[in-house]
Amino acid sequence: MLYTYTMQECIETLQNKINNLSIFVIPNNREYKCKLNRSMKLNIQDTFNKVLPADPLSDSTVRREVKNACFSHVQPTAPSAPSLLHVSTDMLNNLGLSEEDASSDFFKNIFSGTAILDGTAPYSMCYGGHQFGHWAGQLGDGRAINLAEVVHNDQRWALQLKGAGPTPYSRGADGFAVLRSSIREHLCSESMFHLGVPTTRSLSLMLTGDQVMRDVMYDGNSAYEPGAVVCRAAESFIRFGNFQIFASREDYDNLRVLADYTIKHFFPGITAGTKEGYVQFFKEVSNRTLKMVIDWQRVGFVHGVMNTDNMSILGLTIDYGPYGWLEGYDPKWTPNTTDRNQRRYRYGNQPTVALWNLFQLANALHPIIGEGKPLEEILEAYKADFSELFVDMMRKKLGLAIDNRGDVELIDGIVQLFALSETDMTIFFRLLSTVLKVDASANALERVHKSFYKPDELTDDIKNQWIKWFDKYIERLHDETISDVARMENMNRTNPKYVLRNYMAQLAIDAAESGDYGLIDELYTLLRNPYDDQPSQEKWFAKRPEWARHKIGSSMLSCSS
Repeated sequence: MLYTYTMQECIETLQNKINNLSIFVIPNNREYKCKLNRSMKLNIQDTFNKVLPADPLSDSTVRREVKNACFSHVQPTAPSAPSLLHVSTDMLNNLGLSEEDASSDFFKNIFSGTAILDGTAPYSMCYGGHQFGHWAGQLGDGRAINLAEVVHNDQRWALQLKGAGPTPYSRGADGFAVLRSSIREHLCSESMFHLGVPTTRSLSLMLTGDQVMRDVMYDGNSAYEPGAVVCRAAESFIRFGNFQIFASREDYDNLRVLADYTIKHFFPGITAGTKEGYVQFFKEVSNRTLKMVIDWQRVGFVHGVMNTDNMSILGLTIDYGPYGWLEGYDPKWTPNTTDRNQRRYRYGNQPTVALWNLFQLANALHPIIGEGKPLEEILEAYKADFSELFVDMMRKKLGLAIDNRGDVELIDGIVQLFALSETDMTIFFRLLSTVLKVDASANALERVHKSFYKPDELTDDIKNQWIKWFDKYIERLHDETISDVARMENMNRTNPKYVLRNYMAQLAIDAAESGDYGLIDELYTLLRNPYDDQPSQEKWFAKRPEWARHKIGSSMLSCSS
């Protein structure tokens, strides 16, 4: 039932209606509309915008420098004709919602930006950052609007709309997002979670009914595209850049306030407000960041835009823009057209860039710690820990459980062989699990034959190098005490069979732009179980098709979204 009220009547309704009814408000120029919904309830417990300093200006449409504040209050821009394209059932459960809730007008209105939850004050964060190695000053949430923090089953979720309109941090942009990039973010967020990679999540994908002008490849060919909004979810969206902006302005009081808030709410066991606590905090951020990057390397994921403003303080993969998975194994590959010359954010450089970003965070925290030595020790420990964790991760990919010093040579050998012939990393390691201890090396090479893009071009010399490597690998397998079957099971829990290759996402985008949304759900369902065989989905266990090698969206991508 929908009622139309004057402003005063609306306020009275919010105050006097039964407390256990869910209420939201829809701005509509001269009047306000209140809708009561008995079925959908969210346990809202906001902290960020209750504890931290706010921008005193309230006009979300005016781009400006925001100082002495962690955020600005922002109203989402209501879309003209929102419609739900897809929802994550896992995230519904995490929030205490049902599929029936997701089909309601309440859900559609809240998570498209049409309506605002009663008692909440949406906002966008203020932060700075280094972009491609250069300090960019204030950046902030240019098209992200935080709705609320929801607690369910003792788990906190910050809910954030991406693409719901301009904010004070939008600079020259419009604050909106298009369907193609929103599909990629929605699918990849959930896919990464099921791969076991620390990540932000995605609750829903909405069409707005509006058209958005974009220049996909920054080549002067702008065109209108369908607009969309994704509702992202994470324990927090605080980034390295949130701390950097205060340090850059020498606003050390607010830097300390933000650090204390972050430690108190997201790093239990660490004492806020002390030098020792800030050092422990940085150590934990370093450890989480390292774990995240190791997982990226394990599954062949390339972020594409590892700017410091895209680094989560919680060690989560955040901001899915021009990302990609390795097709042919190439440590120099980046999916980002903006980075095609420098290749700063290439696959093989991700661990080094993460360390560089941590160094920038250390510089930001230094003023409230007062000395650099403990920070330097943590950064040095990152280097040593990475070497150890990388070898351990590669051992698991190779199915080796026993520590053997000779494994480093075996690992280096496989990486060098990947460089000799275009080899699909995902398919190779999945098929490697089928190699048996009793196999001859030539038979082992045949088992991974499907992973080569051009197997007919393998020269006799390259084949001989592969066979020599398999000689060492099979000999090494005999040191393992577990059976071939047990080793295969272990390897298949480390090496996914299915990942969201760029061409797969592009197929879903092409279909959606033609009005067919079925492939979005097919890929979502497939990628919920990326380590399972799923025989009915074998078509997705395949190398990138040749038509996708240079197709826009299926190989490299721009930051345009």
